Amino acid sequence: MRHLSRFALCGAGSILALLGPSPASGAEPGLELPTYTRAYEPRTVDERGVWMEADEAERGLRDSPLRIREAGLEAYLREVLCREVGTERCAGVRIYAMEIPGFNASMMANGTMQVWSGLLLRSRSEAELAAVLGHEFAHFELRHSLTGFQQRRRATDAIAWIGVWGALTNRDTSSTQSIIERGIYRYGREQETDADLLGLQYAALSGYPASTPSEVWKNLMAEEDASAAGRNQKPKQKYTAGYFDSHPTHLKRSIYLAEAAAKMPPGGDARAKEYRAAMAPYLPRFLAAQIKRNDFGGTEHILQSLAADSGWGPDLLFARAELYRTRGNPRDLQVAAQYYREARAAGYMGAELDRNLGLALLRNGQADEGRQSLNTYLTAMPEASDAKMIRALVAN
Repeated sequence: MRHLSRFALCGAGSILALLGPSPASGAEPGLELPTYTRAYEPRTVDERGVWMEADEAERGLRDSPLRIREAGLEAYLREVLCREVGTERCAGVRIYAMEIPGFNASMMANGTMQVWSGLLLRSRSEAELAAVLGHEFAHFELRHSLTGFQQRRRATDAIAWIGVWGALTNRDTSSTQSIIERGIYRYGREQETDADLLGLQYAALSGYPASTPSEVWKNLMAEEDASAAGRNQKPKQKYTAGYFDSHPTHLKRSIYLAEAAAKMPPGGDARAKEYRAAMAPYLPRFLAAQIKRNDFGGTEHILQSLAADSGWGPDLLFARAELYRTRGNPRDLQVAAQYYREARAAGYMGAELDRNLGLALLRNGQADEGRQSLNTYLTAMPEASDAKMIRALVAN
């Protein structure tokens, strides 16, 4: 196909006219998407540059050790995307699930989408995940990556791209996340607003609740405030955008999305139960990666949110124990020991519980109890890679 979709031909901000009157006008936006035209082979210099970068990036994602390759997860993510944007739009998308604990998904010009484990951990339903995937797909349909490439080319930003795909070839998730957040997938404020509103159209037509996109930003604001409080800082959430800020604030996005959603059909089931079942096999590893971020307040907020939906199950209790043990204040070690015991009582079966409980007890001066827990671990895991070190601790 040799021409772009109707949306792709529009200038920045003009999507508001295509979607119908603005929320403030009091009229109901239309709910009919224009005919979708799939991506085509690039013709111009800039288009070829975008596709070349995207193809190289996709090879990095495909072969990266950060990719979650267990059968079923990427297929499930595709199902959610297809429910959100429709089978025609999602037909040419290839999705890669990446074990990176930040809240992120992104899409490139050649139909490649990556979804980070941090987004999967924070989403509470299919509807919340779908809202983010739909937003990223909207950037794709609006061809925003082409504009971004033109800007990068003018700024000679190729070094940053080399850094991204170099990071994807190793396990350095912090550098990968840092590089991407510095601007590889950044769009201007108008582009973000356009993608928000087109994503809302997807949500309204999908059957998921139309109010969900607004709720996503409320949840992020709450986590950011909790993260700041955990560091004894003032809340970092900005309620007004500065001149050089590229994105609308979370608050502004939440408000205009809520106002637009109120003029649309409310939608149906958010499919929270189905989402929890799909994520259950991956929850322990997602939680472990989040704890390594050294963000006590933000992580505690995530655990509380998950528990509010499904209760304090064994995985959440164990993760909470790990969180307190990692921070390591004397009172934290005492609290961690209690959560380890509660996790065992709730059915946590991993031998690492006895090891980590023993380490917490030893650090807290409870030597006899600590050695007992470590011996229980050694009995269960005599050939563990850390068995020699644990035996030395018990002997001392």
